[in-house]
Amino acid sequence: MYTFDLLNKQADLRPEKTALVDPNTEREFTYAQFNERASRFAEFMRSEWKIQPGERVSVLTQNGTDYFEILYACAKIGAILVPLNWRLAVPELKDILEDSKPRALVYDTEQTEAANAVSGGMLMLPLTPGRREAKNYEEALASASGKIIVMPARPLDECWYLLYTAGTTGRPKGVIQTYGMVLYNHLNIAPAIDLTSQDTTLNLLPVFHTGGNNMYTNPTFIAGGTAIIPRAFDVVQTMQLLATRVTAFFGVPAMYLFMSQNPDFEKTDFSHMRSWACGGAPMPLSLLELYAKRGIMIRQGFGMTETGPTVFLVDGAHAVTKSGSVGKPQPWVEVRIVDREGMDVPAGEMGELLIKGPGVTPGYWQSPEITRQSFEDGWLHSGDVARRDGEGYYYIVDRWKDMFISGGENVYPAEVENVLFSHPAVAEAAVIGAADAKWGEVGRAVVVVKTSQTLTEQEIIEFCQSRLAKYKVPKSVVFVPALPRNAAGKVLKTELRKQYAGNP
Repeated sequence: MYTFDLLNKQADLRPEKTALVDPNTEREFTYAQFNERASRFAEFMRSEWKIQPGERVSVLTQNGTDYFEILYACAKIGAILVPLNWRLAVPELKDILEDSKPRALVYDTEQTEAANAVSGGMLMLPLTPGRREAKNYEEALASASGKIIVMPARPLDECWYLLYTAGTTGRPKGVIQTYGMVLYNHLNIAPAIDLTSQDTTLNLLPVFHTGGNNMYTNPTFIAGGTAIIPRAFDVVQTMQLLATRVTAFFGVPAMYLFMSQNPDFEKTDFSHMRSWACGGAPMPLSLLELYAKRGIMIRQGFGMTETGPTVFLVDGAHAVTKSGSVGKPQPWVEVRIVDREGMDVPAGEMGELLIKGPGVTPGYWQSPEITRQSFEDGWLHSGDVARRDGEGYYYIVDRWKDMFISGGENVYPAEVENVLFSHPAVAEAAVIGAADAKWGEVGRAVVVVKTSQTLTEQEIIEFCQSRLAKYKVPKSVVFVPALPRNAAGKVLKTELRKQYAGNP
């Protein structure tokens, strides 16, 4: 099967429709302009840089409309884009560049120092004016002829871009993202949220992340809608956009949490919005209920970099009645829950989630052994603990690696964290397993207290004792000003374990 130049198609079908909005620079581009700018950069890469099909081009920048022009320019000439995590240290960036071996690097002003440090023999292009003798991105576009370059039909299994995982257990892995993964993600998510050309979506997830590309920006382009791309998440700007222009939004729990803590949250009118969804981490039940009281039904979902990402999404009718569920598998994906012997478990029991479908990655860049270890008979091992209820709704309980065993009992931190979040004085919370001479491991809560509130360790422990089995109750509490998070908003449990998992 093949895919075609969808951007060029939209430029033909709806040339004057606004495709891209950058609220930070106040720039807006129609589909015709988007297609022309992508064509100009494609021509620049092919004629001046001599980029050949299959060669890699890297980009080191925060979110912006330029990124998507570069992404679609790479598609037009068959280059593979490598978005780099701008939060990484130089040695970490060098690991990714050593693995992917790109010929060129596009970077923004804030990343100039890091870009120079990792440049090596790469061709370099700043997005904004830098050194006087260096051409920048807009000058590169201006130097091209403006002739539209149309991507030839490409096999669905051809690599379009690489997304590198966080690499918490070693060197980052490059997850191959194919044209087919983008298409099947659209088929999984767009009908589920009724995404059409009339919608305006807001992309707050980083573009080096699967969510930043596909929840919902690429599906928005395929549908012919408008995508707003702010540079980064800002609470005030986000609330303003959700109240005035955006119709469909996908965020992570941290974004919903920070908006709910804004003093203007209660008086902001969100009636313009028609679709709310969340993923990336478990949504605390107390936060779901807080939004539900305002008539905002947040639909939880689940996906991975390796799955394009959409796997699950709860239907709107059960967003509250199935609180905590990520819903049911979407049409173009199959799932199983298995025990440690690989046998399917019955409803109600927990096991590892396995995933299969045309939207799943074919593997990891130049890593056949890691690919082999991650798949079994075509099923991707997710590393997530899940269960299914009697009505077929799925729940992601926790990560296998986050689970700890206390006195022979499995403890899933997400369950304890939901209880902690229900305390009125708790702003943020995370639970890890800490070493214990008697029980092997016991729970340790890492807590951020709300401004102007006070809490003691004993108060938190007593609060949990009335709501959890004894073995699940944290035995100690650490108070911190903020939890460490990655760019996608996930709490960095590895960092918390490094700091707090030892004996007190």
